[in-house]
Formats: sequence, structure tokens, C-alpha cells
Amino acid sequence: MHDITTMAISVFMGFFAMMNPIANTAVFIGMTANQNQQQRKNTTIKALLTAFLIITAFCLLGKGIFEVFGITLPALRISGGILVFIVGYHMLNGRTSNLHSRATLPPDDDDIDIAISPLAIPILAGPGTIATAMNYSASGEMLHIVITIIIFAILCLITFACFLYGAKLIEKIGEAGVSITTRLMGLILTIIGTQMFIQGVHDAYILFQSAKIGS
Repeated sequence: MHDITTMAISVFMGFFAMMNPIANTAVFIGMTANQNQQQRKNTTIKALLTAFLIITAFCLLGKGIFEVFGITLPALRISGGILVFIVGYHMLNGRTSNLHSRATLPPDDDDIDIAISPLAIPILAGPGTIATAMNYSASGEMLHIVITIIIFAILCLITFACFLYGAKLIEKIGEAGVSITTRLMGLILTIIGTQMFIQGVHDAYILFQSAKIGS
């Protein structure tokens, strides 16, 4: 039970830091400035549902993806750790990583559905979030997969509340509050990324030693 609780807390902190609902609320408010309350609600639901389906798919198919492409768990943890660390480092320095920004998007266009892109991808379910989800569920154990999906669903509900009442939230905490939160989440992400990298190197070493003994 203790191991399950520890994992659940670790998964929650990883997703919370990566999704950063408070900082993303400011982004959401800016992107939906021309929408009324009902339109914002519809955009929020569509974005979060899309993100949830994407993360759930990667959680359930993670092991199959590994087998198809010949990917090992240590490789995922090392690359995922580096990816998460980079995102966290940018946040820690008060900058937004290109992995979670609109920098690469074309100019505003009424035909662009912001609920799918960039809200669902890459802001809510970007490479870092996907790497985090696969890291915790890639063992293939159903319990780990279920815990990861449930925790992400909880984060989606928290994000939904933040987006829905975003204007009031941003008004209360101000730009300084958003900046502080972003930096704190960045610190947590850099730590999680480092831990993922260390675990990946350790697992790769064990795998190498096992292969060496077997040969």
C-alpha cells in the first residue's frame, strides 16, 4: 500500500508540474480572449478530453509501442528524463519551452481549432507529458497503468476548474504569482527529470550486465 501511495504522489507531482494548470490558465485566457463563457467551456472540455485520450492511449499501448520499435524501458527513462529536465529548466528560468508554446504555430486563423492545437497538443499533452505518462506505465503492470490514467484524469479536472474560473484566478494571484508558480513547477520538473535519467542509466547498466553474463 505504501508503494502504491508513493507512486500515486510521484505521478501526481510529475503531471502537475508538467501540465502546470495555473501557468497554463494564463495562456488559455489569452488564447480565448475573443470567446464568451460558453465557448470557453466548450473549448476547455474538447481540449482536456483530447489530451486525456492521447495520454490514455500512450499508457495502454506503451508496452506494444516498445515491442514494435524495439525500445527499451531504460532508453525511455533516459530520453524522457532529458526531455522533462529541459522543459523544467526553461520554466525554472522563467521561460517557456518550445515544447509547450505557440512559437511554432502559424499566425492566428479563425479556422484553427485551438482546443486541439495548441491546447491539447502540445500544451496539455506535449512530449514531456507523454514521456512522463509512459515512464510510469511502461512496466506493463495494469495497476501502474490504472493509477497513471486516474491521476491524469484528476489533473484534467483540476485544469478544467482552473480554465473555467481562470480570469478570477489570474486576477487574484497576479503575474508575480504565476511567475513564482511556474518557477516552482520548473524546479520539481528538473528534479523528476534527473531522477528519471538516473533510474534509466541504472536500469541500462543492469540490462547490460545481464546481457554480458548471459553471453
